[in-house]
Amino acid sequence: MRATVMSADASDIRPLGAPDIDNSTKQERLEYVLDKWRCCHSCEICGKCSVLRGVDAEIAYEDYIEGRTPYMEITKRIRNLNY
Repeated sequence: MRATVMSADASDIRPLGAPDIDNSTKQERLEYVLDKWRCCHSCEICGKCSVLRGVDAEIAYEDYIEGRTPYMEITKRIRNLNY
């Protein structure tokens, strides 16, 4: 069972972490990626774009969205490219 996080009024309960590729739909994985890599419009503080090196999150995480590779494996690859 995945850990969850909820809003103060308990109206929004969501799993914590990326949906597992074996127990989620393509749409759920896409929504997760888009939410996690959504633009904050504060480039000096955020840094998400620099982590992805200008590549769109949907492209960087395509294998995860398609259910071929776990989210964390792709994230580790991206991290290793930056250090």
